[in-house]
Amino acid sequence: MSLQKISEFDPDYHNTLEGNDIKGMGVYVQGTDEKIGTVNDAVVDDQGAFRYLIVDIGFWIFGKKILLPVGKSRIDSTANRVYVVGITREQAENLPEYQEHTTLDYDYEQQVRGGYRTPSVESSATLGSVAGGSTPSPDSYTYADDADLYDVSAHEDQTFKLYQERLVASKQRRKSGEVAISKRVETETARVAVPVEKERVVIERVTSQDTGKVVSAEAADFRGGEVAHIDLYEEVPDIQKEAFLREEVKVQKVVDKETVEAQETIRREELDVDTDGTRIENKTDRG
Repeated sequence: MSLQKISEFDPDYHNTLEGNDIKGMGVYVQGTDEKIGTVNDAVVDDQGAFRYLIVDIGFWIFGKKILLPVGKSRIDSTANRVYVVGITREQAENLPEYQEHTTLDYDYEQQVRGGYRTPSVESSATLGSVAGGSTPSPDSYTYADDADLYDVSAHEDQTFKLYQERLVASKQRRKSGEVAISKRVETETARVAVPVEKERVVIERVTSQDTGKVVSAEAADFRGGEVAHIDLYEEVPDIQKEAFLREEVKVQKVVDKETVEAQETIRREELDVDTDGTRIENKTDRG
């Protein structure tokens, strides 16, 4: 089964782990505050299962990196720590060194597994052997053969984190439209009535009381060429235009409020317990 670094298996592994990253976590001896190193990287198999942590044990042995099987670690994401189970400084010194060019093949893993075997395990089974005394080949070996090194479910005390999704509502402001307001000039023909006056000459002949009476030659003043001049006037309309304020238009924005309902499918993890007839006790610290 081929091994590779987690970033090579899944370049987007940060999102797969919901933003968590074990790289940079401090490595401590379980039950103590003794720091022995820092997690440099993680190694997964071709199924994406964690198999090793690459640990720089510079606090113990300067400049040395080793592979730590996941079954020998306890990850505390809250404290940002990794606790090492059942490993001594002497074991760490005897472990094969990991370097960037190290080939993670079956033979190298066998050396790593041998460095983590406890005396009790070594006395009951030959290195790399399985029940029945046969030595597995690279093709037949499975990590289940070394559950104490790789199976995190083999731990006596385990913590399950049950996650649940919830809807988080937020608002985004976006442009929904645009209103353009401008002025234009329209023309029309207007009519106005203006009363005007015109002067004219009226000649009226009337009969005098003295009509027919004889007058003396001296009184009869015959004069030819006598002309009377009368000036006649008339009014003509004088039309001019003037501008005036017809109305005032105010343009403003108002905000209408409304409640928009949205729905989405959310997930929640529940714990399934298969007791197989075994009596268990449930405790909770929730009120």
